Formats: sequence, structure tokens, C-alpha cells
Amino acid sequence: MAEFGSASERREEGKKREEEEEEEDDVVCLDPSFFVDRSYEMTTFTFGSQVLHLLCLRAASTDYDLTGQLVWPGAVLMNTYLSEHPETVKDHSIIELGSGIIKKNIEMQSCSGNANAVLTAEKLEWGNYVHISNIIEKHPSGFDLILGADIYILLSYFAVISSFLLSQRLLCIQASKCRFILAYVSRTKVMDVLVLKEAEKHGMHVKEVDGTRTTISNLEGVIYEITLK
Repeated sequence: MAEFGSASERREEGKKREEEEEEEDDVVCLDPSFFVDRSYEMTTFTFGSQVLHLLCLRAASTDYDLTGQLVWPGAVLMNTYLSEHPETVKDHSIIELGSGIIKKNIEMQSCSGNANAVLTAEKLEWGNYVHISNIIEKHPSGFDLILGADIYILLSYFAVISSFLLSQRLLCIQASKCRFILAYVSRTKVMDVLVLKEAEKHGMHVKEVDGTRTTISNLEGVIYEITLK
């Protein structure tokens, strides 16, 4: 009986090994580059008197994570507004949330000849309180202006809450002085309601800037100015 049991166990182990080997054969390992399109093209954007040369993609494929590789409609809306109202940013310290800009573009703009502007980037993942704390620790005096363009692209309740939590903390540092300029592009009515609702929930006053509602890339966009109540 002992020998029979031992043989049976060996057969079971052999069967399990065969099944595991078959499962391993079914696993496909893809290199990270499979999900990243690096076929950047130098593209020129003109906003008023400002000319920007940026490396970006022209593709619109959902096969890749294009978050920081395209110039989104909200960014065009924001830059158009700022070029028409340069006093909004003049002599101000500014933080842009969710800019998604690639490192090479930062280097190019830093070498553009504007000695009065210093451009740096900090890592920020929505809801990552370590990243949020690092930003606030590095900039204890806060900022005069918070910018956000197309940061509510996906229907993500978590992303909306996280961005407003950070904005609230940044606004509180300078209280009445700091403003949050949001270039918002509507994609779903649900998100339209959610954004305004969360701003209200976090003690913020949302004001639509007169004359900024427009159509961009077949979508409706608008500039909001957000302050603490």
C-alpha cells in the first residue's frame, strides 16, 4: 500500500508539472516598449506671439498610453487663453497639474532664451500622497497660480477627487491670493456634473470666465477660474 501510494503521488506531481508547463507556454511576455510609441515628430504651435516647438505624436491609437505624448485639446484651449491674457501669468509662480510633458520638451523650453523663467517637473500620480507631500515640501510658500488642462479626460471619480484634494491644499497655502485656472473640455455630461460637484464639496467657488466657451476638436471647452470660498 505504501508503494502504491508513493507511485500515485508521483503521478499526481508529474501531472501538475505538465499542467504548469502548459500554462507557462500560454504566457506571452511583452517588452514595455510594446505599449509606448516613440515616433515623435517636431511640431510647431503658435499662440499669439509665442511659438513652441514640441516633440509629440500625431497618432490617436488606443494601443498606446498617449497621456504625455499628445497635445490635448485642453492644452490648446489653455495656451490660447493665456496668450490672449498674458497678465494672468506675468511675474507669477505657477504649478501645472497633470501636464504629462516629456523630459526633452522641458529641456527645449528651458533653453529657449527666457532667463526669467525656470521650468521643472515633479512626479505626480493621482492619489499618491507621497508625491503630493514632496511637491508641497519643496514649495512651502505655495504658488500664485494653479493650472490644469484636460486633467479630467477619463470618467474617473478617483482622479477627480485626487486632483481637487491637491488643488485645495495648494490653494490653502496662499488662501485669497492663489487661483486655479482650469481649461475644461467636455466629453461626458456625467463628468461635467461631477467636476462642479466635487469643487463645491471641497469648498471651492467655480466661475466661468466670460467669452471663453468655445468649440475645439469638435468638443466644447471652457475656462474656469476656481478659488476658495
